[in-house]
Order: sequence, then structure tokens, then C-alpha cells
Amino acid sequence: MSKIVAIIIAAILTDNYVLARFLGICPFLGVSKKLGTSVGMGVAVTFVMVLATAATYPIYKLLLIRFELEYLRTIVFILIIAALVQFVEMALKRFIPSLYSALGIYLPLITTNCAVLGVTILNIDSGYNFVESIVNSFSSGVGFLLAMVLFSGVRQRLENSDIPEFLKGLPITLIAASLVSLSFLGFAGLKIL
Repeated sequence: MSKIVAIIIAAILTDNYVLARFLGICPFLGVSKKLGTSVGMGVAVTFVMVLATAATYPIYKLLLIRFELEYLRTIVFILIIAALVQFVEMALKRFIPSLYSALGIYLPLITTNCAVLGVTILNIDSGYNFVESIVNSFSSGVGFLLAMVLFSGVRQRLENSDIPEFLKGLPITLIAASLVSLSFLGFAGLKIL
């Protein structure tokens, strides 16, 4: 049980895919202007991470290893993730069209979101079993959601701030992102016994 708790805390805080591993930066910077779209993207990424792990883990263990095709792991995982994202996109378009419109181009980009691919590959590379992989994927998604929500708050504050002209737009966004990322380095010394 302590290993599961350690996986959860590490995935959310110390090994946060966006703020510590710098994976998934495109949606982090592109969709984080508003809280609603940040939450929507975070939930969609979490959902895809868990589904991708649930699909890729058994395929890797039962097919790729069995037939000595481990070298195809990345290609197979990308194809599985692409299919899952299409499923999420169709579901959002049908059931939550406002969120579908708000996410825009960033929704199909979940397919190539390196955080989603990263979690599926790192679950295997870390030697996690199926349950630990699912827990890590869900916790990584929660960490992604946390980063998105925190950064949307920072960006909303930046919109109401008096910023020098040469820093407006992308420069101040990157500076703010680096400061939020730096704040998560404080969790790096956190250890679960």
C-alpha cells in the first residue's frame, strides 16, 4: 500500500509530467488561459492517460513481448492513443459541444501529447504492474490537471497586471510557467518511507 501512496504523491507533485518532466507543454501553454478549458483539457488528458495505459499495458505484455516485437512499442502506443483520442473527441462533440469548441485544435493534439505517450512508456520502464500503472496514469493525469488549473490562475492574474510592453504575450507566459515549475522543485526532496 505504501508503494501505491508513493506513486500517487510522486506522480502529482515530485514527478509532475508538466512541471517537473516538461512533457505536455503544448496544451499547458495553449489551453490554460481560462479555468474551464484548463479543467476540461486536464480531465480529457487524465481520461486518455488511464485508457491508454489500460490498453497499451496488456498489448505490450501479452503481444509485443511474446512475439519479440518490443521495438514497435512507440508506434503501437501512438496508434492506440490516437484511436482513444478520436473516441474522446467524438464523445465531447456529442455530449459537451461547448467544451469541444473551447478546446479547439488542442483536443486532437492529445494524440501527440508527449505526456500521454510518456506515461504509457514510463509505466513499463518503471517496472510497474498493471494496477500500479493505472494508479500512476490516473495520478499523472491529476498532476496534469493541477498544473493546468494553477497556471490558468496565474495567467488570469497576468491579464489584469501592468506588464511592460516587451514582455507581453509569450515572454511573460514562459516566465510565469518557469516560476510555477520552479515552485514544484520544492517537492523534489519529498520521500515516502
